[in-house]
Amino acid sequence: MSDAEIYVSTRGRAPALDFAEVMLAGLARDGGLYVPQSWPRLPQATIDSFRGVAYRDVARAMLRPFVGAALEASGLDEDIDRAYAAFDHPDVTPLRRLSDGTHLLELFHGPTLAFKDVALQLLARLMDRELERRHARATIVGATSGDTGSAAIAAFAGLDNVDIVILHPKDRVSNVQRRQMTTVPAANVHNVALEGTFDDTQSILKALFNDQPFRDALSLAAVNSINWARIVPQTVYYAVASAALAKEGAPVFSVPTGNFGDIFAGYVAKRMGIAVARLIIATNTNDILARTLATGRYAAQGVTATMSPSMDIEVSSNFERLLFDAYGRDGAAIEKLMAQFSVERKMTIEEAPLTKMRAEFDAARSTEEETLAAMADIRAKDGILIDPHTAVGIVAARKIERPRGPLVVLATAHPAKFPDAVERATGVRPELPARLRPILDAKERMSVLPNDVAAVKDFVRSKARIAA
Repeated sequence: MSDAEIYVSTRGRAPALDFAEVMLAGLARDGGLYVPQSWPRLPQATIDSFRGVAYRDVARAMLRPFVGAALEASGLDEDIDRAYAAFDHPDVTPLRRLSDGTHLLELFHGPTLAFKDVALQLLARLMDRELERRHARATIVGATSGDTGSAAIAAFAGLDNVDIVILHPKDRVSNVQRRQMTTVPAANVHNVALEGTFDDTQSILKALFNDQPFRDALSLAAVNSINWARIVPQTVYYAVASAALAKEGAPVFSVPTGNFGDIFAGYVAKRMGIAVARLIIATNTNDILARTLATGRYAAQGVTATMSPSMDIEVSSNFERLLFDAYGRDGAAIEKLMAQFSVERKMTIEEAPLTKMRAEFDAARSTEEETLAAMADIRAKDGILIDPHTAVGIVAARKIERPRGPLVVLATAHPAKFPDAVERATGVRPELPARLRPILDAKERMSVLPNDVAAVKDFVRSKARIAA
């Protein structure tokens, strides 16, 4: 087994696991996040072969070094084929060139119109196959700022081996995002509107996983990007975009960023040898990551609701994975930092690790006014609608002085998921694709719970068939 197939915790005290075990475990038992013991490096000949080949073939090449023998190769291949057959564009994540030369990497052609489909359509199939092989069940608990929940529900609804409970912050997701979750009639799907912010839902999720007896009794599994198996499939579209633009040079990617999973996938792709010039952390007014890169001080200041709600996040879980690399993979140092942040809601990153991060990343924020202006500008110049998250990526990219080469902005969601914001900016109300319009009138099912760990535990326990 290679080092890339062995997974260690960012806090250094949890047992090492293989890919299948990490996929089912989600959060490490010491509270850390799993990462490969070392980054695999693809042969240049393999990377060169990506240009012009099918998305699924690039996915096989990118995933196999991380999976190794933990999953049967034929099963992995079959699940990749089935996952990406569910997308409504033959290229899965096509590039679209704007009049100013910027490329939009369209990640919204999956079942729920958001980039989360790229990982979750595959993760659901891999997890269900592994549970079936083990004759086991799992209780999936997830926290969502809007898109993860709907993508997870679309992927796992109706599967025999899982029950799924999704927490979302009450009144802090769009109407379409909420209805994509709450109108699914499958008996194994359960929605919770939590009275709090997304950071509150994420905090409760971590508390559930850190309660070892509860976690073990219900066989908890995670689909948030704390699960390494969520990150790996997202490396593929960086590889596909880089290959398509190879003649123009290594791309700069501007990534609308909340929980840091999507942009961390770009960092991983670069570690594997994919040509990535820079990664731009694009934030809305909840700009903790931009402030951190500028000052070295990671400090919570409270979350403000914006028109790009999937980015209304202050505690970016996957940032811990980057810190682990920047600190030379010193688990004890990361555990100390995270313990400090847990108590004080702030921490200071040392100069050497901060320098390492600045060597890879730039960061910029977009105000609400700038986001609206970017949506209007793209509509006026190119005749297309973009969602507010993608607009944040546009704004950030325009603020950063970058190396010569193609600019790629990740278009993370279909504009119809945020019709009010798009209409406000452009005067045009985007329509949902016909296949999704019935959700606008369908009956909703969800439970409203207080921001309380015990209340959520009781709810999850009541819905988990494994506890019966």
